[in-house]
Amino acid sequence: MRSSNPVFSRRGFSRDNGAAGFNAAPQAGGPAVGTQGGNPYAQAPAGNPYATNPYAQDAAQYGAPQAPARTGGMTLDDVVSRTVLTLGTVIVFAALAWAVLPVTPTSYGLAIGAGLVAFVLAIVQSFKRKASPALILGYAAFEGVFLGVVSEMFNSYAQGAPFQAVVGTFAVAGATLFVYKQRWIRVTARYARIGMAVAIAFVGLMLVNLILVVTGVADEGGLRGTGPLGIAIGVLAILIGAFFLTLDFKQIEDGIAYGAPKDEAWLGAFGLTLSLVWIYFEMLRLATILGGND
Repeated sequence: MRSSNPVFSRRGFSRDNGAAGFNAAPQAGGPAVGTQGGNPYAQAPAGNPYATNPYAQDAAQYGAPQAPARTGGMTLDDVVSRTVLTLGTVIVFAALAWAVLPVTPTSYGLAIGAGLVAFVLAIVQSFKRKASPALILGYAAFEGVFLGVVSEMFNSYAQGAPFQAVVGTFAVAGATLFVYKQRWIRVTARYARIGMAVAIAFVGLMLVNLILVVTGVADEGGLRGTGPLGIAIGVLAILIGAFFLTLDFKQIEDGIAYGAPKDEAWLGAFGLTLSLVWIYFEMLRLATILGGND
């Protein structure tokens, strides 16, 4: 089974046979998986695959997948370093866009163009069988331009909203990671299916709402307005973003346990960036609504 982020077709660490997906790689705390047909990255079985693994204690305690990991596979440090690079690219280009581009109709057009390019690059990466650092960093750059212009626009309506959105994004990410590490949430196939159904239904509803607003059938943003309903929709969107983060954490954890190739750390960075951008944008809208109501 594939898990997804805002583009819904993003490919994670799972393989076509689902060996490293949610069905065969239970979150730590589930039953251990044997080596027979379980790990697409494994070499021939040779004793305890976690004997020299820094995650050996957690693997033994929580019953993580027991297939032998390949030497030189992906590590947590690999994922962290690539995530910092990817998010750093988003931040740098967002700051440049904010500093260089004034809030004008021309800037809005440029932001929309950058957002569309970022979306296309994300889709292309999603359908590639291997991670492409150039595509991922290209996505991050264009996404940064989009967010920079949009953040400046929202800041003109509610001073300080972008800063509040950044703080809120890190708060949600930290809380989600804490909940995941405490095993209060178990990322199972059923959990993923239900969450994805809700997310897809939400996106479909927002597309219909956008059409109604553009055609003039709905006024003042429709469901995405500034009233209580708009606030509730924003909170729901943030919770969906947190759901995407739990899928990312699961994929990264499984990738490390299975000894995924080092290059696939870029997929972890890509997924985390998509999720954090989703949460930031929704936080930005929510902060602007609440700030405008003061």
